[in-house]
Amino acid sequence: MGKQVFTTNCASCHGNQAQGIVEDWKQRNPDGSFPAPPLDGSAHAWHHPLSVLVRQINEGGVKLGGTMPAFGDTLSDEEVIAAIAYFQSFWDEQTYDRWVQMNADQ
Repeated sequence: MGKQVFTTNCASCHGNQAQGIVEDWKQRNPDGSFPAPPLDGSAHAWHHPLSVLVRQINEGGVKLGGTMPAFGDTLSDEEVIAAIAYFQSFWDEQTYDRWVQMNADQ
């Protein structure tokens, strides 16, 4: 399910393997917004607890200077968690283990 949800809703901006689609995701777009970051463990997504990742997907990224739409009205909780699990599958073991340790108290 995660691959399907990610492919349908996320890959066009985050890349088919969550690798991102722009060379420098920290460089603002001409309109001042930030491009979608990679979600493959090479950017900052792994620094965030599950609750923040879920909120970001549900609420979108406009408030944070991005252009990501809110998916809270279109994806179920199960689909959101599945999409997160899918992009986490691209993280190396060390990155995932650090994320688990950081979130142990959540």
